[in-house]
Amino acid sequence: MRKPILSLTLCIICALCQAQSDKQAFRAYLYNAEYEVYLRIDFYNESIEVPGNELYGQLPGFLGKKNNSFCWPITAAKLKDETTAELSLINDFGSEDLTATLKQENDSIYVLHQVKGSTLKVPKNGKWQKLPKTLPFIRK
Repeated sequence: MRKPILSLTLCIICALCQAQSDKQAFRAYLYNAEYEVYLRIDFYNESIEVPGNELYGQLPGFLGKKNNSFCWPITAAKLKDETTAELSLINDFGSEDLTATLKQENDSIYVLHQVKGSTLKVPKNGKWQKLPKTLPFIRK
């Protein structure tokens, strides 16, 4: 009687391990509660459409602001290794651009670091709020 239960338990564990290994680090929804900004990304298939800006077509992703249509589309994403990607972003007006890295620290923590170019700014209460050069995100 114990062997079937043990076999079933091992099968479930193997299935869970396989599901974890299939998880791709750079296909995610990431959120920063302090600044109410998020990243929607898919660096593998570049299949993200920016809501309200479908004319951009499918992109690697974008940085958006909660309860606001403003965004920074990610125009290019290059995977350096399994935990780090290099990004190029523009604001939705096309007037500012920057390069950044996105690093996965663990299963749920990612850090966006602005390398060069314009400063990330998002609207807040009718003004522009500058985001810090290093910004942590949590995978949702």
